[in-house]
Amino acid sequence: MIDHRKSTRTDAALHRFMGTPLDGLLQHAPGDDPASVALDLFREVAQAVPAYGHFLSDQRVDPARVRTPQDFRGLPLVTKQNYLTCHPLAQLCRGGRLESCDFIAVSSGSTGKPTFWPRFLADELPIATRFEQVFHDSFQAASRRTLAVVCFALGTWVGGMFTASCCRALAAKGYPLMLVTPGSNRDEIWRVVRELAPQFEQTVLLGYPPFLKDVIDGGIAQGIDWRPLKVKLVMAGEVFSEEWRALVGERLGARDVCYDSASLYGTADAGVIGNETPLSIAIRRFLGANPEAARQLFGESRLPTLVQYDPFVRYFEALPDAEGRGHTLLFTGDNGVPLVRYHIADNGGLVPYEAMLRFLADWKFDPLAALASHAWRGVRALPFVFVFGRANFTVSYFGANVYPENISVGLEQAGVREWVTGKFVLRAVEGLDQAPHLAVAVELAPGAASDTAKRAAAEESILAHLLRLNSEFANYAPPEYRRPRVTLHAAGDPEWFPPGVKHRYTRR
Repeated sequence: MIDHRKSTRTDAALHRFMGTPLDGLLQHAPGDDPASVALDLFREVAQAVPAYGHFLSDQRVDPARVRTPQDFRGLPLVTKQNYLTCHPLAQLCRGGRLESCDFIAVSSGSTGKPTFWPRFLADELPIATRFEQVFHDSFQAASRRTLAVVCFALGTWVGGMFTASCCRALAAKGYPLMLVTPGSNRDEIWRVVRELAPQFEQTVLLGYPPFLKDVIDGGIAQGIDWRPLKVKLVMAGEVFSEEWRALVGERLGARDVCYDSASLYGTADAGVIGNETPLSIAIRRFLGANPEAARQLFGESRLPTLVQYDPFVRYFEALPDAEGRGHTLLFTGDNGVPLVRYHIADNGGLVPYEAMLRFLADWKFDPLAALASHAWRGVRALPFVFVFGRANFTVSYFGANVYPENISVGLEQAGVREWVTGKFVLRAVEGLDQAPHLAVAVELAPGAASDTAKRAAAEESILAHLLRLNSEFANYAPPEYRRPRVTLHAAGDPEWFPPGVKHRYTRR
């Protein structure tokens, strides 16, 4: 039987997204409360989703007694282990019916084990607004003929198909946007860029940051001049430094660093839940150049991803982590599998808009002034979320946490960046058979050869920026054991940098 409830939901979502300008989608009445919206979603999910009803029963929670936002904040946390893997897939959907959704995506997550995620069009359109923010506010795609090249992996994997779906929604809304989906095939990306990009006013490459850098560097080697193509970047899946952003922008001939790229904070569980804006990039660039300010704001020496989010679409909370050293994020949001107080296990935190401006004013920085020449395009009074990622991607060395982000900055400096790809593998070696040291396997750019001078230059650059950015390392690691030991490996080395798989920056 045809389920007319699906068409009703779809029609309402399409009418709102297609018929409402971006400003309207992001504006809410002064009295509206994101916590009350989250509470309403809880009530609906408790009735409509069988698995969540069972979960509440097992936790001895009576939904009828959850009446206020304060009651909501007392609800048990949902995790992949205590909820998602404990119930049949259909029971996680409304009505216990997989067919209440229309699409299955797959993610590997941080464990490498594939997970299935049912999705539905009506739930994805609000997330397409995150893409609209980037294309409208940063790239001015409402008035520029734009080619969007999806460089995420396609097939069942979530990134490519989800991105294509959201970009097509923008084109359907009326943006002069054309989409092409070569996926992660470099030769096909270069082919479509050569043949199609000159017919548009700008080209947007959407993909995983290290892969996009490979595409850009490889394109230069293939004779592609990126500069006249007015290339913009949309990225997801990895924290990168502001040095990396500047380096890649330089190779593209980009000039407006706050407006030429944007990173998305997304998960397979919930789609895109926040996005970089020109404002957040201006702030992050200041913090990247002022490590002490970053440490005071974020509580750590490394620079996280910093994005803005709509709390009416994804309601975030930040809780102290088990070790008492920081916070971990959880969110509530509607999806094919609705999630209520979902503990995503990302380390990070929340900063309200006004609190962010006050903090920066104390450091004598006005991010609004930095964007004044662009008439404050992309400045929206939305809250900020910062994300470090999963704690298990760090390396402990003499009790100091050493982060991949600290190493990246050293490899992105002049004199090193010209002959490396930016990929590396970090390990802490503290065995009895050799002196303790940080081992860093570095991937050479295609055609670059290893030699002693390159290795020494990489070691010196990494050490200098480790000491600058990581006060724990500077204070905990004895001076005689601080210098990393770099090994240089050919591009695509099967042991360290196998092609075709998502790169891991640390090994135990």
